[in-house]
Amino acid sequence: MSVAGPGFPLSGVLERIGEYPFVRLDEAKRRVAARGVELIDFGVGDPREETAPFIRRALADGILPTMEYPKAVGMAPLREAIAAWVARRFGVTLDPDREVVPTLGSKEAVFSLAQVVVDPPSGRDLVITTEPGYPVPARGALVAGGRTRALPLVEAHGFLPDLDAVQPSEWNRTAIFWVNYPNNPTGVVAPLDFYERLTERAAHFGFLIASDEAYSELGLDPASPVPSALQVRDRSRVCVINTLSKRSSMTGYRSGFIAGPPALIDAHKRFRPTVGTAPQEFVQRAAIAAWNDEQHVREAVDRYRAKRALLAGVLERKGLRIVGSDAAMYLWLAVPEGHTSEGFATDLLERGGLVLAPGSFLGPSGEGYVRMALVPTIDDCRRAADRLEELL
Repeated sequence: MSVAGPGFPLSGVLERIGEYPFVRLDEAKRRVAARGVELIDFGVGDPREETAPFIRRALADGILPTMEYPKAVGMAPLREAIAAWVARRFGVTLDPDREVVPTLGSKEAVFSLAQVVVDPPSGRDLVITTEPGYPVPARGALVAGGRTRALPLVEAHGFLPDLDAVQPSEWNRTAIFWVNYPNNPTGVVAPLDFYERLTERAAHFGFLIASDEAYSELGLDPASPVPSALQVRDRSRVCVINTLSKRSSMTGYRSGFIAGPPALIDAHKRFRPTVGTAPQEFVQRAAIAAWNDEQHVREAVDRYRAKRALLAGVLERKGLRIVGSDAAMYLWLAVPEGHTSEGFATDLLERGGLVLAPGSFLGPSGEGYVRMALVPTIDDCRRAADRLEELL
């Protein structure tokens, strides 16, 4: 018996992009929890740190009796706060009116960038991404009608993409080259000279560099701040996307920004009113408060550092190898010999209720590793350390 279709067309792109891999992880968690196993979830990078009280107060104070639709370009005070933060943090001067647009977190900005930049009729239809990594840049490219190529991030190459692996014919079709450092999932920080080498390629072949810097403020070494792609000598082909989700534990607020050359920002200002707006005004007012303060960020990083020390001690004592993991909220672990990444993660989940993300969920080059997101509370991390003592 044939199964009837919906009676109307559906985009074939949905079939091409497939199921979001973490849906499988959620199903496994539900199955184990149904047996009465208490889970400690290191699977997804959703901070469970408390959002600072002063940010919550700014949000509440921003709720007025009546509120208009937020403008797609965002509030001028928010753009100014973002530009001021970039100047303090990276020493880069941005024009808040011509080089910054607030976004609904970073995910929608990452997804939609290809719709602004990719241009198949001109031959600029290729979006280069890296793997293992965040799948949204490639998915956005496919929905925009582009093609994708994923460069592997391998331990032998310092988890940096091999630029020499891209052929001139591919560079000539490239519209966007995506980078993400500190990297999800490896926790590696890219040196500034890597960005300089990439900008030289961009200048020669005429493509846009898009740098997802969601984890830029979670560097573990206060003496060595994480660099930004904005710090290159020539940033005329560089855009950066950042967010308060990780920096300020504000994932539910959905507030970030895209910064880039005026022509790109102007294109966004023309594109964004068609598909959405900036965050609600009360969220923007909370974001202004967050970008203007660094103390809450330092306190959060101290907590991540403490969690890392607590868990890394057990893992290394038990013979697991921690690779990368120089920044961000992740530990990138090489799985023991004889295990697959999904098999090892499943074993920890089934026997101990510990949820880790298999590296293979994040791309083929993630096989052989698992990702541990240090998002549970410090008390839960202590309990997880005790479980690891027994499980490993």
